[in-house]
Amino acid sequence: MAAAGRAWRAAALLPPWRLRAPRRAYGPAAGGVGGGGGGGGGRLLLGAAFALGGGAGLYLAARHRLREHSAAELPAGSLQLTLYQYKTCPFCSKVRAFLDYHGLPYEIVEVNPIMRKEIKFSSYRKVPILLANAGSPLQLNDSSVIISAIKTYLISKRNSLEEIVSFYPPMKTVTEQGKEVFEYGNKYWLMLDEKETKRVYPVKEVRVEEMKWRKWADDWLVHLISPNVYRTPREALASFDYIVREGKFGTVEGFFAKYLGAVAMFFISKRLKKRHHLQDNVREDLYEAVNEWVKAVGKHRLFMGGNQPNLADLAVYGVLRVMEGLEAFDDMMVHTKIQPWYQRMEEVIQKAEAAV
Repeated sequence: MAAAGRAWRAAALLPPWRLRAPRRAYGPAAGGVGGGGGGGGGRLLLGAAFALGGGAGLYLAARHRLREHSAAELPAGSLQLTLYQYKTCPFCSKVRAFLDYHGLPYEIVEVNPIMRKEIKFSSYRKVPILLANAGSPLQLNDSSVIISAIKTYLISKRNSLEEIVSFYPPMKTVTEQGKEVFEYGNKYWLMLDEKETKRVYPVKEVRVEEMKWRKWADDWLVHLISPNVYRTPREALASFDYIVREGKFGTVEGFFAKYLGAVAMFFISKRLKKRHHLQDNVREDLYEAVNEWVKAVGKHRLFMGGNQPNLADLAVYGVLRVMEGLEAFDDMMVHTKIQPWYQRMEEVIQKAEAAV
């Protein structure tokens, strides 16, 4: 696998993501675990890494705040957004991909995954959380709810954002382990009237397809990330090496984060593999899933949305891009058919960001 990745990187024509320094690595707060929109057991994963000595380094990494994403002040009366996130959480990456593609300026606040002081204002203790102000402040929870609500707001001029969010009520359920959790049963729906629906979804099948693959990204694809990026001790170490370099740790903190944190996540990834009934070689599950997506897009469409990405395209792209810079990402590019679609997604989002 490593040799194949090196051969791909040595290709004469490198795609855009190989011409940039890696922007992301997969930290212990990611994998959808602890993130809104399908994750569960995040405190377990973080707790294991912390107990084995990675806590000091992880705290310093999480304390880092990203700069404001907006290039300019928003006009008076427009939608002002603040995203509370873990940088490497795929659910948070989904929301960023959506906001970037739609040219919506936003501020990012990086949340400490252990103390979570930045979201102490909220009884909802997962990320992403989006604070939106379209005349009055409003908190939106769960990545798919955030995307559906904001997309509805952009399309429909009939309702305020507050009214739209009320269409996505949280419902309390109990897991098999007896834990109470909140679910959003209609989170993949856009709340549009008949005329608006016809404009966005000319035929019913288009809407059904988009909702199906958005749900697939949350329920299946995201759970393939951690077992793949922490598949071997070497890969786990590479992920934490990135965290240490980006965090500019001291010698002691860097040692704990890089080595003991990597050991913790390597063993936890094996538990995740068993939980989700993955193959012995978890790369095969990743390859199969990615190729299933490419097959669904088909040979005659640039994106599942046609000439432009739809919400399913943005969800799948957001999940996959958290692996950029890691061996799992390189292997995926070599051994699947995802590269042309992924490169088109990169280009269209970069173009949208440049236009802001």
